[in-house]
Amino acid sequence: MMRIAVASDDFRTVTAHAGKACRFLVFETAPGAAPREVARLDLPPEQSIHEFRGDGPHPLFAMRAVIAGSAGAGFVRRLAGHGVATVTTDETDPATAAARYAAGTLAPAVADADADGCGCTCG
Repeated sequence: MMRIAVASDDFRTVTAHAGKACRFLVFETAPGAAPREVARLDLPPEQSIHEFRGDGPHPLFAMRAVIAGSAGAGFVRRLAGHGVATVTTDETDPATAAARYAAGTLAPAVADADADGCGCTCG
């Protein structure tokens, strides 16, 4: 079983800029089963990866993957350091994105860079 977090500011659509995201839908997947939503993360702004400076645990560090519309290189590096894959996609439906990731068929975002061009280093 694996856990996948999908950035979703409104808990309905995949949103961009993973580093500044505070809301995530968490899906669990198991072989042969559709992913199911098991939690919603509604983190305070200081818990966004862009702002998080703690050395301790972070809810995203417990995921197998984080899916968003865009992610900066710093976000990707920071999560990779905790064994978490970052996947950017143009898919807008969180459940579909999680299902396609689990099946290995999630298409990557066409423009795989920060949506606002901030060039965040995120630690």
